Formats: sequence, C-alpha cells, structure tokens
Amino acid sequence: MQASIITVGDEILIGQVIDSNSAWLGQQLSEIGISVKKIWSVADESDQIILGMKQALEETDILFMTGGLGPTKDDITKKAIADFLGRDMYFDEPTFERIKSIFEKLGRSMSPSHHDQCLMPNGVEILYNSMGTAPGMLFRHDGKIIISMPGVPYEMKAIMSEIVLPMIKSTSSIKICHKTILTACTGETTIENMISDIVTSMPSYIKVAYLPAIASVRVRLSGTGSNETELNDEIQHYTQLITQKLGDIVYGYDDSSLEQEILTLAIQKDLKISTAESCTGGAIASRLVTVPGSSAYYMGSIVAYDNAVKQNLLHVPEETISRIGAVSEETVKAMVIGVNHALQSDVSIGVTGIAGPDGGTPEKPVGHIWICVGNKDIQETFLLKAGKNRLKNIETTTFYALDMLRKFILKEY
Repeated sequence: MQASIITVGDEILIGQVIDSNSAWLGQQLSEIGISVKKIWSVADESDQIILGMKQALEETDILFMTGGLGPTKDDITKKAIADFLGRDMYFDEPTFERIKSIFEKLGRSMSPSHHDQCLMPNGVEILYNSMGTAPGMLFRHDGKIIISMPGVPYEMKAIMSEIVLPMIKSTSSIKICHKTILTACTGETTIENMISDIVTSMPSYIKVAYLPAIASVRVRLSGTGSNETELNDEIQHYTQLITQKLGDIVYGYDDSSLEQEILTLAIQKDLKISTAESCTGGAIASRLVTVPGSSAYYMGSIVAYDNAVKQNLLHVPEETISRIGAVSEETVKAMVIGVNHALQSDVSIGVTGIAGPDGGTPEKPVGHIWICVGNKDIQETFLLKAGKNRLKNIETTTFYALDMLRKFILKEY
C-alpha cells in the first residue's frame, strides 16, 4: 500500500512551525509496510487543499492529512474535504456532547466556535480524539481512504496510535519486522564496507538502510513476509551476525540511547559517574540526566568554563595551564582526576577544547577538543578534530565522550 501526506497550515509554509507530523507519520507507516510516496504542505486555502487531495489520490491508495480541524476561521480542512467529495455537512450530536463534556469538566462554557467542530461531511467515520476537542475523520472514496486529523502533534499521534494504526494492522496480511542496530563514532561508508558480505547474503525480502546522524549511524533491517515468527527469527539472525562483525561500535538497539546504555551499565556495576566540562558547557550532563533513574548513578557536573574554575574547583595545576594551555591532554586528565575526587565518583568524563567559531590558533585550531574518561588511577584520552560549527562540535564532543565512557566501563569494570 502506498500513501501520501498533506499537512495544512500557513504557519508551516512561513517557517513558524516545523512539520514534525510528516516525519512521525512516515516512520510509523513504514513500520507497518506502508510506503509514503509524497508529502505536501499546503496553505489554509480551500483550492490548495483540494488540489493536493486530487494529486495525492491519483497517485496513492491512502491519504493522511493533518491540520485545519480547529475551531478558528482559518481551520477549513473539513469544508474543503466535503467540497472535494461533493458531500453536504451535518451536525454530529455525539461529537457535540463529547466536546460539551470536556468543557464542563474544565468548568468552562463551550464557545460558539466549538459548535463548528461538530459539523461533519456526510459519510464520515469519526475518529475520536482522546487528547483534544477536534475529532479525526476517515472517508472511503472510489477505493481510496482519506484520514484527516488535527495538526497538534500529540492529538494526531493519539488518534493514529489508538485507532488508525491498529485498524490498518488488523486488515493487512503482510507482516513487517524491523530491527535497528545503533552504532557510535564510525562513518556509514565504513560500516557498509564492514558488513557488505553479510548484507549480500540476505534474502531479497530483507532490506538494510543506513541512517546517519552526528557521530552515529543506525543500521536498520526491515523484512516483509507472511510468517511473522519466521521473519523475526531471520531478522534476529542477521542482527547477531552484524553485531558480531561491528564489535564494540554497537551500543544498543531500536529505541535505546547511549545515555540509557550507560545507565544500565552503571547500575549493573554499581558505579558513580561525574563530569567536568569546559567547551561543552554542561551538554554531557544534560544528556545523562534525560534518562529516568539517572540519579541512581550520576553524581553531578562541574562546568569549568573559566581557567580559574579549573584551578579552584578541579585543582588543575596553574603551571599546567600556563605552560601547556587549558586545551591540552594534561589539563583534561587533571580535570578528570579533580572531578573524580571532588564528587566522590568511580568514573569521570572531562572535556576541554575550542568549540568555535572563533578562538583557534594554528597550533590549536577551532574544533581541537580533548576528551578524557577515567578515574584517579587510569585516564584514557582522545583528541577530537572537529569542524567550525559550534553547536555541531558540542554535540559531537558529547557523543564521543559518552561513547568513550561506555567503552571504558566495559573494559575496566
């Protein structure tokens, strides 16, 4: 089955709002074997909505639409769909009662504009919205399906997850299986070359995709077939082969994260972790605390941006900074030893460097960043040679530091 997506809203076209709905829909649909062929973003204008619908339904089997179902005057998607299908509108009493009850629970009166949300094109299958007032709508037209949902992301996701996706899955005989292998600090071309013999040996119904991001690549295996159990077994078999070939650059699978894997390791091995950050300004700490339960192992961070803080709180020798410099292997080692002692931790991360875009020298250019992981006895360092984009350098450094921490724990504990 092939699908199209139309997102409705002037706010998308002027860059005021980023269309995250299409990205999420595309991901969810691919998981159940539906291929998205085109994505349109159209203005809050009836003729543009109708033109988009006409093109989408000429080329694909199912159309997903988001936006334009709210109570304000610029929310015209419902009327545009009715005009496209040649259907009259009617007042849906169950929708009215539901919206009315929502306002009563809030202790508020239902506004006249919300009455318009109860107007529906004839022939609609209403998709009730557990997260808001605007219901979604499903239409069957000339062998095609149209699904229209609110543009508010969490409302759209609720309708898709609770109603639409289960409905599509229940009517499909084709089974889809996925497995994603998460890798760190190795380029996609290198990874592709490393596993090329395994990929070549795979049957045609199992596909491999390489999805690069900053300092990481997701290797995704997707299989289609009629027997879900056998398909899962095959996907798992090839996942194991690829994992063995890639070795320790694999840090997890599917929806995991580097910080989640570190949490698991730290709890398993009963370790306390701390960080000392200069050029990343707390970004590493921020990543670590995004995981629920991080308080079980993460002691804290000292953001030593100024050299005086490095000396006074981390006890980096003044002579080291004046003679070799704040951006040096010696300094980053001292930072790790200092924070390890100050925060009474088992393992620590230290980073110091020139994030950019200014501040570099011929000897230490922008992107020259030292990373260290270790404890009071052992320190391992790495010199990252990044580019000139400050935010990218911070993100890259953060990822490299976390991956070094993961590998250090696996090796030393």
